Amino acid sequence: MILCITHSRDFYNIDIFFEYLKSKNIPYFRLNSDKLNNDQKISISENGFELTDESGNTIKSEEITAVWHRKSWQINIPEELDEDYRRIFFKEYSTLRYNLFTALEHLPWINPFENENKIDGNKMLQLNIAKKHGLTVPKTIFSNDADKITAFFHEYCNGKMVAKLHGVISKSMGGENFLSTNIIDEDALEGIADIEYCPMIFQPYIEKEYELRIVYLDGEFFTGKINNSENTDWRIAQGNYFWSAYFLPENIKQNLTAMMNEMGLYIGAIDMIKGADGSYYFLEVNPQGEWGMLQKDLDFPIAQRIADNLIKRMKTNE
Repeated sequence: MILCITHSRDFYNIDIFFEYLKSKNIPYFRLNSDKLNNDQKISISENGFELTDESGNTIKSEEITAVWHRKSWQINIPEELDEDYRRIFFKEYSTLRYNLFTALEHLPWINPFENENKIDGNKMLQLNIAKKHGLTVPKTIFSNDADKITAFFHEYCNGKMVAKLHGVISKSMGGENFLSTNIIDEDALEGIADIEYCPMIFQPYIEKEYELRIVYLDGEFFTGKINNSENTDWRIAQGNYFWSAYFLPENIKQNLTAMMNEMGLYIGAIDMIKGADGSYYFLEVNPQGEWGMLQKDLDFPIAQRIADNLIKRMKTNE
């Protein structure tokens, strides 16, 4: 049985995944990570766990043979809880969830849980590994020091800098509630003093031809191109923008494969841009990044390939 860890509002990608598993007669169980709270009944012992979800479906750890860590959301906290107890509730349920996930580490995962947490939580590590494997990365500083940021701006940014948070409000297909990157020019730089309350990542603004969303899946590439030279990020683009299939140069694919292998990831949504100078710039990899728009608009069989990978490794692991 394949356990799919997702969230209660997930659809499309996961529906395709489940339909494909049905066609292969592979059983599955959907675990909504945001509902892994008092809505579910969970017991973990040294021998494994038993879980009954919010719909009354029960699964035991020994039934699970592979895991797709599709997307984890923050655990829902009941509104009726007193403010003083909310922090305790969240901490203890987060610990319970961690114990539950790590009890399955011996099984095939997409992606291995600890590898994914390490890479997703460290953009500077991503850039260092990407550079190590021959990819071009922008000059970058992650800082809360206004003086250092100002010096970085004047040395590297040629009057235009991109500022972005390490994380985002949400990671969605359409960009709803997405916290976009911001462009900093000489005038905006005057207000940088407040950065001490919110450290951010800063990079020079790169004039681009287009953006690429690349889904890497265990050596296979599904790449979409979007002509979005006017905006800092394709997720906030408005107007007649559409995805088209794109074929990456072989040397870029080789470099990305080496990077992903070192990161220990089977899958990742990689953002790159083709600069006006002709260079391919690596920006980041999101292990749980969105790819539904590529499956929908370009008919890429990404959900099916994820299932195939887990089925193959599950059978090898038997």
